[in-house]
Amino acid sequence: MKTKLILITVIITFLSAVSSWANNNTEIDQVITSIVVKKSDRKMYLFNGEKVLRRYRIGLGFSPKGDKKIEGDGKTPEGKYYIDRKNPNSQYYLSLGISYPNENDRREAAKLGKSPGGDIFIHGRDKSPKWWKRDWTFGCIAIRNHEMDEIYRAVNIGTPIFILP
Repeated sequence: MKTKLILITVIITFLSAVSSWANNNTEIDQVITSIVVKKSDRKMYLFNGEKVLRRYRIGLGFSPKGDKKIEGDGKTPEGKYYIDRKNPNSQYYLSLGISYPNENDRREAAKLGKSPGGDIFIHGRDKSPKWWKRDWTFGCIAIRNHEMDEIYRAVNIGTPIFILP
């Protein structure tokens, strides 16, 4: 009897996971009005108004705590930005450009006598596997390639992205 109960529990858990996965593989048919990244949770959300349409596990820069201040610090920026370009030929599968640095970022870096850097993206993975490291980028937001396919199709240039600590 105990073995049956364990088997039923395993089957129900598996079916729930498959059902959840199948639901996330349906085409996004609503406009993405904003993207929210919660760095501390390693999650990214696509919103239509106040409704969460998708949730993704993400990787960040190799030094993820804190706001990006200068080029090479390995941090992912924090604040309000915009998707400002799409790159179908990205080194990291596909990518969506984030409008970093903004004027405030440039000012902060200038006070330090440094460059703020640039080229911050949401992107997939390159050809070498990174599964053993969660935070491996130079400040970008990394997701799995099949998720990048979905995001690349659904997100328009000009979409606001809020990157939170």
